[in-house]
Amino acid sequence: MGTFNFRKRLWSFAVPVLAAALGLMSAAVSAQDVAIGQATATVEAALAIVASHSLDFGNVFQGVAKSVTKNTANSGSFDISGAINAGISLYLQLPEYMALADGSDRMIINFSNTDCDIDTAIAVAPGDPTAFIDGYPGIDPRNIPATLNLSDVGLAAVYLGGRVTPSVDQKPGGYTADIVATVAYNGT
Repeated sequence: MGTFNFRKRLWSFAVPVLAAALGLMSAAVSAQDVAIGQATATVEAALAIVASHSLDFGNVFQGVAKSVTKNTANSGSFDISGAINAGISLYLQLPEYMALADGSDRMIINFSNTDCDIDTAIAVAPGDPTAFIDGYPGIDPRNIPATLNLSDVGLAAVYLGGRVTPSVDQKPGGYTADIVATVAYNGT
């Protein structure tokens, strides 16, 4: 009698467990479905920078330093265009001196830690440093903020001032130097 009760109890326990296991297996097999997602991307407008005006010191005299402020018609300027409100990084490579075309003489050029304005709220074509709207006034051109954004129409402008210091025996002639501006999207 004891064996019969044990078998009866075993079957009463095993049958529901087996039924549940089989039910789960069949439910898992019959509950399959497929979904298809997509990968999307939009390539933004090309980023461009143009040197729109040279930093122009005009006539200078031997032994007399001359400065150009960043918000005058003689300031250097770069115009940037690209995707609306896009995050950009900007780097200026500034010269330490200007030289005669034949390389026979050099004149020192300096940039202070407030010689740069970056206008990032331009609504129409940039180009007028006296009409600075909004952005980054009076920053160090050697240490530009890491995150800048183009305006609501995809524009920004960089205005640059500086100072030349001719020596007392500076050779007469036209001196030049390259100011290199590099801009890139930074994904912000």
